Amino acid sequence: MQFSDLLHYPLSYALPFLVAITVIVFVHEYGHFKVARWCGVKVDVFSIGFGKEIFGWTDRHGTRWKFCWLPLGGYVKFAGDANAASAPQAVPEGTKLESGNFHGKPVWQRAAVVAAGPIANFLLAIFIFTAAFWLIGAPYSEPRVDEVLPGSAAEVAGLKPGDFIRKVDGAETKSFPDVQEAVWMRGGEELLVTVERGGSLMTLPLTPKLQEMPDGYGGTMRVGLLGVRHIPQADGARFQSYTLPQAFMKGIDRTWYIVATTGKYIGKLFRGTESTSQISGPITIVRGAGDTASNGPLAFISFLALLSVSIGLINLFPVPMLDGGHLVFYALEAVRGKPLGPVAQEWGFRIGFSFVVMLMLVGVWNDVIRVINTVMGS
Repeated sequence: MQFSDLLHYPLSYALPFLVAITVIVFVHEYGHFKVARWCGVKVDVFSIGFGKEIFGWTDRHGTRWKFCWLPLGGYVKFAGDANAASAPQAVPEGTKLESGNFHGKPVWQRAAVVAAGPIANFLLAIFIFTAAFWLIGAPYSEPRVDEVLPGSAAEVAGLKPGDFIRKVDGAETKSFPDVQEAVWMRGGEELLVTVERGGSLMTLPLTPKLQEMPDGYGGTMRVGLLGVRHIPQADGARFQSYTLPQAFMKGIDRTWYIVATTGKYIGKLFRGTESTSQISGPITIVRGAGDTASNGPLAFISFLALLSVSIGLINLFPVPMLDGGHLVFYALEAVRGKPLGPVAQEWGFRIGFSFVVMLMLVGVWNDVIRVINTVMGS
């Protein structure tokens, strides 16, 4: 599928995207909602989407559950919130807040409610990965080097065909994908690679070369490469099965790998050693949903898990307006013994809103560049 297919097959992209974003937003907001209820907070609104309501209902606790026309997010509005961003309503100083008012709760309860959304996203990813590893398993291939590319980092380090890569910087590599994952975000860094050759182990210093590779969406990504090839057909069709406890641990490992990889990218971004070209916008997400859905349920739910982790992480950014920004405010309140003043909070939300808009514009711009590159290359 090319980006131009979006014009011809809108449902094949739009429908999977709507399913993915609705599930992830619902889980995120339900995390906020559930913990708020446990803490005795009255929830006024639970919304999937923004804008005018399409349909909804009011439950026996007085919460309005609704679906709105713009399905690009959602929110939970608590009693005492002035808006969907959970900015507190202005009340005269000394006014006693009602028991269900979110902003009248102890700071630890407010922090727990806010943190519950991203945590729910991580739990969804762990659940998806656990189910996939337990019910299906995972493809397996030996961490064997079948070919060493001339001039590559592997050749410089002394790797040879027939070697088995057993560890990368002390981390055990049980399969060839483990080797790839261990070096993708380590381009330009010296690693210690433990190799098995002829029944003996040796440790070699190796620096993966940082190279640009197609990202599958019309753009490129910078990854570390060893410069070796593996021929999966030589292993035959092999699949690793897992018990439920093993699958659960694998699910946690897979979720953490996504978190750690994203964290390394953000760190390099702030250090100026990585570009913003890998930041994606809505077009890339729609494309990813449609393409993975066309490849089958397993590919689609894996995409769902990846997107859930990404949304959870973004919401933890220490930016006012996002969940992470609220947590920073609550941490300052816990230290100071009182919340920040309304002026400081208002400016914080303005700065946070500007950051979110800037991030969206960068993503949209990258999407446009990918569309142009795809059209020009087709």
